[in-house]
Amino acid sequence: MFLKVEQQWNVIVSPEKLVAKGLMLQKAIVVRLLDDFASKKANKDFGYFINVTTVENIGDGKVRHSTGDVLFPVSFSGITFKMFRGEILRGVVHKVLKHGVFLKCGPVQNIYLSHLKMPDYKYVPGENAFFMNDKQSRIEKDVVVRFIVIGTKWMEAEREFQALVSLEGDYLGPIS
Repeated sequence: MFLKVEQQWNVIVSPEKLVAKGLMLQKAIVVRLLDDFASKKANKDFGYFINVTTVENIGDGKVRHSTGDVLFPVSFSGITFKMFRGEILRGVVHKVLKHGVFLKCGPVQNIYLSHLKMPDYKYVPGENAFFMNDKQSRIEKDVVVRFIVIGTKWMEAEREFQALVSLEGDYLGPIS
């Protein structure tokens, strides 16, 4: 689910980027904010950072005496993506294993669908292994699958989420 969030971050601008003209200073602050936004990737509370939509306020800068950098408090609105338990989403299969498949959904790369959560699907081994049911519906690499989220887990070291999903429910499975 996409969320609109309001946050306040401290943005550090190096002395070389500081210019006396107001618009150039604002540009340096916004560029640094966007760099920080992209490099942080995600956090546990808000999910994956997608986009900064508006800069609400740039506070007064404070000089760091040790480096000469200037720290500006910046309030802004942005868009994030976070999965929630019970949510129905679509993902693309990127890896097929004997015991299940891994999917990608937006910025989330580690979504696991166990064979135990695919009712009526059987594993078919081979060079391009897949799962198939009695109706000849296939779950294989690059297939789009509609699923329900069972749970998510935040991995602090990788700064990303993992999710466990299921096809148990109405209108879930491969989308043709």
